[in-house]
Amino acid sequence: MRQPLALRLGRHALLITGAAVVIVPFLWMFTTSLQSRAETYTNTSVIPTSWNWQNYLTAWEAAPFGQYYLNSVVMAVGIVSSHLVFDAMAAYAFARLTFPFRNTIFVVLLAALMVPTFVTIIPAYTIVADLGWIDTYAALIVPRMADVFGIILLRQFFVSIPQELEDAARIDGCSRIGTFLRIIVPLSRPAFATLAIFSFLFAWNDFLWPLLVTNTDEVRTIQIGLSSFVGRYGTSWNYLMAGTLTATIPSILVFLFFQRALVRGITTSGLKD
Repeated sequence: MRQPLALRLGRHALLITGAAVVIVPFLWMFTTSLQSRAETYTNTSVIPTSWNWQNYLTAWEAAPFGQYYLNSVVMAVGIVSSHLVFDAMAAYAFARLTFPFRNTIFVVLLAALMVPTFVTIIPAYTIVADLGWIDTYAALIVPRMADVFGIILLRQFFVSIPQELEDAARIDGCSRIGTFLRIIVPLSRPAFATLAIFSFLFAWNDFLWPLLVTNTDEVRTIQIGLSSFVGRYGTSWNYLMAGTLTATIPSILVFLFFQRALVRGITTSGLKD
């Protein structure tokens, strides 16, 4: 049934308002990055009177952003890859295998989602320090190689896959690992894409943990680099916005590239319990 015109107009107005709330801060960040330092204090318009593209080069050369980007990429790739592997194996065990206290353990995992991250920061830091991993890639990646959210997300998607497909593969002689790799994984690409996006955004934008376990520019990530950049150019909003915008671009590109898979994975991960 066709919806009334007023309802459609109201819905579109609400969506446009929400989009504007999200886009306007990015627009302000972009235009501010192109202004001169004097304009950031005197210009009352969002549009700069002069387009200073050299601000990006100045901001890039003011700090070792290349090393920061490399460190963030290494950390993000390590965390995302680990989540896709370890979360998938744990999720498959909860979805398909039968073992003692399976449901109890799963409930405990659900409860773990309500535990604030700050509660586990000190014990995790103590373990990393005792292992001598401070200021290394291992400290950035290893403590976060598995994720409760990813396990629950994939488990819900695996449960929605018909059991008959696996049974048919097992009858044809496929092993348990074979059915996982040849049946479950190919059919779960939307869920894997969703987990990869969330894991990447979490790793790329993480600030607290890299701040605690890194001390030098050789291992610092882009978010920590921006923090030190603020201390050096805190009043130079044009350079600061230029550096912040370059750090935001990878997250935007990843989201736009996997947007369809993200929506599909979220809408189908909880069809069946």
